[in-house]
Amino acid sequence: MTRGVRGATTVVNNEANEILENTKALLQEMIEKNNIIPASVSHVFVSVTSDIDAVFPAKSIREFPGWKYVPVMCMREIDVPNSLEKCIRIMMVVNTAKSQQDIQHIFQKEAIRLRPDLVEEEE
Repeated sequence: MTRGVRGATTVVNNEANEILENTKALLQEMIEKNNIIPASVSHVFVSVTSDIDAVFPAKSIREFPGWKYVPVMCMREIDVPNSLEKCIRIMMVVNTAKSQQDIQHIFQKEAIRLRPDLVEEEE
């Protein structure tokens, strides 16, 4: 079955290192919480708000072993008034036996506000 795995994070500054580091941390948690291997990934969309343009955040995905051939594309989010600023979103499409409700979507930093209903409480 093909499932979407969502993730989002934010940065404080529009700086390449911060964008890449936060994207990498987000992807790492998405991979770990959902037991994702690169061969199961169909494709990954990475979107950013209009205030992020210092680097393509998807560049950090290539740093993960085995991810060389996974199709990745960056794009810009719709610029909606009063929406969350400096936000990076990931939509990863994977082949998995997990049910829809068993997928763990990951929201970090200020992006927790996007879907607080999907954020697991820390124990």
